[in-house]
Amino acid sequence: MPALPLAGAVNVLVVENDQHSADALLQGLARHGYATRSATTGAQALHGHREADLILIDLDLPDLDGLEVCRGIRAVSDLPIIAVTARGSELDCVLCLQAGSDDYLVKPYGFRELLARMEAVLRRARVDPAQPAAGGVVTHGPLRIDAGARAATLDGRPLDLTRKEFDLLHLLASQPSTVIPRRQIMAQVWDDAWSPHGRTVDTHVGTLRSKLGSSAWIVTVRGVGFRIGNP
Repeated sequence: MPALPLAGAVNVLVVENDQHSADALLQGLARHGYATRSATTGAQALHGHREADLILIDLDLPDLDGLEVCRGIRAVSDLPIIAVTARGSELDCVLCLQAGSDDYLVKPYGFRELLARMEAVLRRARVDPAQPAAGGVVTHGPLRIDAGARAATLDGRPLDLTRKEFDLLHLLASQPSTVIPRRQIMAQVWDDAWSPHGRTVDTHVGTLRSKLGSSAWIVTVRGVGFRIGNP
């Protein structure tokens, strides 16, 4: 029977589409005292990463490319990320590191090597499981978004935002020079990268523009998605 994780153990989120590979990895980590959770899609990873201390992610996911997921997580969190994937080319490695991964391990790999790499990135991140990570604050001109307090202000004036409006604004403002694709927005804000997008995103963009007082705050990039603007 796998050993129970120690109290205060590092919580590892395993993002893996293949159930057999995921089960083997989860069991191996549990035997070494790690607390583990799993996700099988990019959408689940984008929603579940806040409870983790470290993420192991396969790049080949059924809904989103793992690179998109790495970028989405890195935009809002400094959590250590290690890509564990069958993609073995130098280009794949470079793109993954540029997307925000801290390390890159090609399948098949030795489990002891994986443990050593995990320990290395955790040392660099100085993870203390007893101390919850503080929510980040994003500023964009007069716009200030406090993720920990889930509060946003514009020119010092509080914005009355719904949960989804806040999540959408925070996502866009966290990546000010990036156009966020609609599919990533649906996955990260609505936990749904599968259903037709319909008017959900557009409706929330419209209400956000109204509450921000200018349509220039959120720019539509036709055929792609949205980015934060500079009114």
